Amino acid sequence: MSLLSWIILFSLVGGVLSVLAAAIFLLFPDRYRQRLLPHFVSFAIGALLGAAFLALLPHAVTGPNALEFHTLGLTVLLGILGFFLLEKMVLWRHCHEHECEAHTPSDHHREQAAGTLVLIGDATHNLVDGVLIGAAFITDIHLGIITSLAVAAHEIPQEVGDFAILLNSGFKRSKAFVFNVLASITTVIGALIAYFSFQEAQIAVPYVLAVAASSFIYIAVADLIPGLHKRVEFTETVRQIILIAAGIMVIYLAHTTLH
Repeated sequence: MSLLSWIILFSLVGGVLSVLAAAIFLLFPDRYRQRLLPHFVSFAIGALLGAAFLALLPHAVTGPNALEFHTLGLTVLLGILGFFLLEKMVLWRHCHEHECEAHTPSDHHREQAAGTLVLIGDATHNLVDGVLIGAAFITDIHLGIITSLAVAAHEIPQEVGDFAILLNSGFKRSKAFVFNVLASITTVIGALIAYFSFQEAQIAVPYVLAVAASSFIYIAVADLIPGLHKRVEFTETVRQIILIAAGIMVIYLAHTTLH
């Protein structure tokens, strides 16, 4: 299978299939969704951190265009700051619960605005995810697979939250599904952009991998982990640690097995 075929296939895995998984998840009764969603989030944290520290960053400091260590650190720090600023401007805002402060509107107009904002933010986010997936595949097919799986792992709980916001904004279930699928297609667009541009600019790939790592770290630490602290029971904490470790282990085993 050609490199382009790999990129298209796994960008679909990272984008469209995560929407389908979230849509299936929303068919469950509300009490089950509320019980399972925190577990998805815990696993996604491990997968994101595992992909960042065990796959993306090591590849950014190896190979012919490898980054010097201090350059890598600076790139990651600037990436984290950039994602913080994007989130501040509400261009990149995730909601991993059925309701959250950032997206709870007080009137009909704010509800519609929230739904539109979620779609714009989701499309932008997916476009960047696609670029990261494409750049990872250009570096190494195995790295691309791992990156795609990590993207899908954190996209599922995000898409569940986005569905809930759209429904709360007055979207019908069918309309919410169609618009979420359209927003997810930007993942493929981003991957194709990376494929056709980075093939001629290999020197930029390590920087993209470093930014990918910073995005995964930021999402895990800034968006996902704070939600876990809302549940402080000992058994719940143990469960969170186990699921985070499971997410890391899946990435580790995938990385070592594929290589």
